[in-house]
Amino acid sequence: MPWHARLHLAYQQEAERTVARFRHDGPLRILQSLYPEGDTVCHNVLVHPPGGLVGGDTLDIDIEAADGSHGLITTPGASRFYRSEGELALQRTRIRLAAGARLEWLPLEAICYSGCQAENRLSMEVAPGAELIGWDVTALGLPNANQPFERGSYLQHIEVPGTWLERGRIDAADHRLLQSPIGLGGHRCMASLFFVAGSPVARARRDALLAHARAALEASPLFDSAGATSPHAEVVVLRVLAPVVEPAMQLLRQVWLAWRHELWQLSAATPRIWAT
Repeated sequence: MPWHARLHLAYQQEAERTVARFRHDGPLRILQSLYPEGDTVCHNVLVHPPGGLVGGDTLDIDIEAADGSHGLITTPGASRFYRSEGELALQRTRIRLAAGARLEWLPLEAICYSGCQAENRLSMEVAPGAELIGWDVTALGLPNANQPFERGSYLQHIEVPGTWLERGRIDAADHRLLQSPIGLGGHRCMASLFFVAGSPVARARRDALLAHARAALEASPLFDSAGATSPHAEVVVLRVLAPVVEPAMQLLRQVWLAWRHELWQLSAATPRIWAT
């Protein structure tokens, strides 16, 4: 029987402390709020106990942040889109930030197993004065386990309505896309790190973010398959192709830490769940 799960997570500031409240329906929830950086930033871990989606499953995640709040959300492990007999597995995430809110959306990678029929949609609505740092990481198959992505389809949709849209479908039968040097070039991990603001970012600030990303790239083995750009005055993006997840995630974490320090003067404070 398909799983249909929903989660609504809301951040707000109460007595100079960011607090999180949530409602859920089905197997989707958050763990206890943590404050490794003090009361200002609320860290949460989003948990989906089944561990993956099969054909017919739907996950709906709705996140809101009020003025003055700052939430950081991650997951305890990879999301998984398993083989389907034909039905779609769908994850929809909608993020809405009020003026003055900050959010860090940092889920671990989504793994597309051979034979999946999957869609992963992320929409971010960021009011003027609000800011978001997030990433999206996708692994096609499990190359290190000799489980290649040989069948199936995956659609990825990342959007800031009216400002930025990236949408693409990966079909395992499209060998030209998967293997061509103007496509994925044989890589099986796609990753993006993005900063989104609700109003135009000052040129000097955008240039500083690009400089941090490009400095990290110069020292990275992924230098030839990654790049940083600002496709809109309210968006800065680092895009990465890698043979497997680990080097891409290492690069994203390095740049994310540099960006949060540059933007918000926050020190390195990685979620505790990543160390377990």
